Amino acid sequence: MPSEQNVTPRRSPVGFRRNLMRPEDSERTDRVTYIELFFDLIFVFALTQLSRHLYENQSILGAVESAVLVLALWWVWVYTTWVTNWLDPARLPVRGVVIGLALVGLVMSTSIYEAFGDRGLAFALAYVTLQLGRTVFMVLAAARHDAELHRDLAQVLVWLSIASVFWIAGALLPLAYRLPVWVAALVVEYLSATRSFRIPGMEPGRLGDGRVSGAHIAERSALFVIIALGESFLVTGFAFVEQESSVAGVVGVITAFVSAVAMWWLYFDHGERAGSISIENADRPGRLARVAYTYVHAPIIAGIVLVSVADKEVLGHPDAEMELATAITIIGGPVLYLVGLLLFRWVVARELLGSYLVGVAGLLALFAVAFALTPLTLGVVVTLVLVAVASAETIVRVRHGTDDAEAG
Repeated sequence: MPSEQNVTPRRSPVGFRRNLMRPEDSERTDRVTYIELFFDLIFVFALTQLSRHLYENQSILGAVESAVLVLALWWVWVYTTWVTNWLDPARLPVRGVVIGLALVGLVMSTSIYEAFGDRGLAFALAYVTLQLGRTVFMVLAAARHDAELHRDLAQVLVWLSIASVFWIAGALLPLAYRLPVWVAALVVEYLSATRSFRIPGMEPGRLGDGRVSGAHIAERSALFVIIALGESFLVTGFAFVEQESSVAGVVGVITAFVSAVAMWWLYFDHGERAGSISIENADRPGRLARVAYTYVHAPIIAGIVLVSVADKEVLGHPDAEMELATAITIIGGPVLYLVGLLLFRWVVARELLGSYLVGVAGLLALFAVAFALTPLTLGVVVTLVLVAVASAETIVRVRHGTDDAEAG
């Protein structure tokens, strides 16, 4: 039998004759385009609705529901980012598809708040349409121009189709079954990705390792972090203007701003650049990008969303008696964020940052005194911990001789 290296995948007889793939070795190879940024605008609204859902459902059940929604939202965005990594957004058909995806994304975003209520079917249909429609287009786009990528994406389509059955079924079944069935859908999607979407009897895919642009993937993910931080400003700003001016309100807004600055600093002072460089130098950039920017970024985004909910809670009830849900919200967001950054730096650079570990330990230790504090006081202390961690990392970076330009 011929060796695997000598087997050339057959090109599909179907697909677009026009080559829609991103050009290699050109100025458009790594560039993030305006149409991609336009698509991202939909997720500003989606994140505000997600924060609203979590704020008004601060319970174990509400937390699990919100986790399902944030993982689904993140998965849709990640898949679309990979599509625009492979396809050239300058081509009119690609632009048209991205605009169409944005429209469907808007429908999904308007359904998030009631996804576990009256709008479950609208959410599920929009989500499935995004996942399947985008993947079908990608399969057709790669068919005549990248046989290996075409084969890999066909396997992706199979797994997404299986998951889609769970999404639709969960929306149609009685409400009590919706959460477990949708959890099953996410398990199918996430686990199949960890197995490279392998189909029994077929070789696992490489998902276009040769076409992955580390700079593009890193920049797109960084921009989504900016979007999430911007959403936190929207939530905080609306909460502040809806109440009467007070010292507690002013302190709460300043605390929220400083917290956002600290989170920005932790991500962008050095870590974002480290990720881009690591992918560019990796033997299998696709695999590294999937781990670092698909899985590891999920807790980073979830942490930012939870912080925005905590900011709104602090502004709304600055002097209230501390409740368990409030303490978990105020402390949990920064913990998730730091844990995500810890994993990210380990994956891309094999760095285990001591300041992050100390920060996580310090935040968890705050639970011992949280119920003796008001929400506003706890929010201030948590923010000071984030500032301390960000300052410590920058001090270490400077002492190691990494200048500002190389860091950011």
